[in-house]
Amino acid sequence: MTTTLPLFPLSRPLFPDGALSLRVFEIRYLNMIRRCIDEQSEFGVVLLLEGSEVRSPTGRETLATAGTRAKITEWQSPVPALFHIQCLGTTRFQLLNAHQEDYGLWVGNVLELPQAPAETIPEHLQAAADRLQRLLNEIKQDSGPVELPIAQPYRFSDCGWVADRWGELLPMSAADRQRLLTMQNPVRRLETVFEQLKGRGLV
Repeated sequence: MTTTLPLFPLSRPLFPDGALSLRVFEIRYLNMIRRCIDEQSEFGVVLLLEGSEVRSPTGRETLATAGTRAKITEWQSPVPALFHIQCLGTTRFQLLNAHQEDYGLWVGNVLELPQAPAETIPEHLQAAADRLQRLLNEIKQDSGPVELPIAQPYRFSDCGWVADRWGELLPMSAADRQRLLTMQNPVRRLETVFEQLKGRGLV
């Protein structure tokens, strides 16, 4: 099924069940966020392949071809032209085409991708989940204010959930992130991440 969705291009990825904090001050996004809050609707997060997150008169923005819907879970507006919002990734989509409307807001026609069922992690990939859990425990013990895109509930036994968290955390190329976002088989997705972890000596 195809739908129309306002888009928020970012230099960092968002996967389903990922946590995202945003400070919104550009005109093109302020109206979008107000509408999402009023209508309890979602917007799409896509990777920015070219250009800056903050619009410039001479800048050019190139969007990736896949993304994730974002649902606003908390918001504050300390002044009229500023929003602090907390979001949660929901479902994946393929971006079929996009155009810019008033003030440069991107709007896209998106194809909703089916959600794969939860899949138990096979033994040969368990090290990826163990390493993620250790990382989270280390962050919790750190006294510094460190943010990770990991929201509860934690599902360390679920292939797709673990793969997606690493997809947000690991430094990957845009092409690799796009491949993960569109990969439907959660075991295959975790196998792809596992190779990245192994190549960096993390497992």
